Amino acid sequence: MISNRLSYKKSVFINCPFDGHYKRIFNAIVFAVYDCGFIPRSALEAANNPIRLSRIIQIINDSLYAIHDLSRAGVDSKTGLARFNMALELGIFLGAKEFGGNRNAMKTYLMLDRDRYRYQKFISDLSGIDPKAHNNKPETAIIKVRDWLNDVTNFDFKIQSGSIIANRYDEFRKDLPSLATDVGLKMKDLTYRDYCYVVQEWLNQFPAWQRF
Repeated sequence: MISNRLSYKKSVFINCPFDGHYKRIFNAIVFAVYDCGFIPRSALEAANNPIRLSRIIQIINDSLYAIHDLSRAGVDSKTGLARFNMALELGIFLGAKEFGGNRNAMKTYLMLDRDRYRYQKFISDLSGIDPKAHNNKPETAIIKVRDWLNDVTNFDFKIQSGSIIANRYDEFRKDLPSLATDVGLKMKDLTYRDYCYVVQEWLNQFPAWQRF
């Protein structure tokens, strides 16, 4: 489990939907977080945990940063009900920041949506927040994530431009099928942990000075 002090300062909790349509944005964000020198954390780590919420709370506690994507907030076409998971996890993160003591008071987050001001219609209590719109485009999500991480951290290295990371992600996507095969994985069976492993393996081919 990731919980030491150094990892806390580099961990980014990604709160987002996991439907098939969103997966391409999620994969791009995970790649961008790794490429920027951070550690992505996700509720998917708790996929097989019978006490899923407790595991999510632990991941939030272990993460200084978070990305909250509310782009799928709305009525589910199949059930006719609203989807509250992302809003719930955002609320837990804000509660941890407000009431979690000195360690968690420094938590900071990026709010994403498909349109910049859409959130005002369904979660008006967040009025005043400056969400970033990715317009359902993975390359835009990468740029927004990179710019945010570059702004909120004071590391002694400079993160490369988001457009450069987006181009590198395009190259990674081309290499992904063969790379997965090389490490004994099938594309159709890739789990979240598998994907994270492959991303790290691919990025390891670049010396740190070429990326930061």
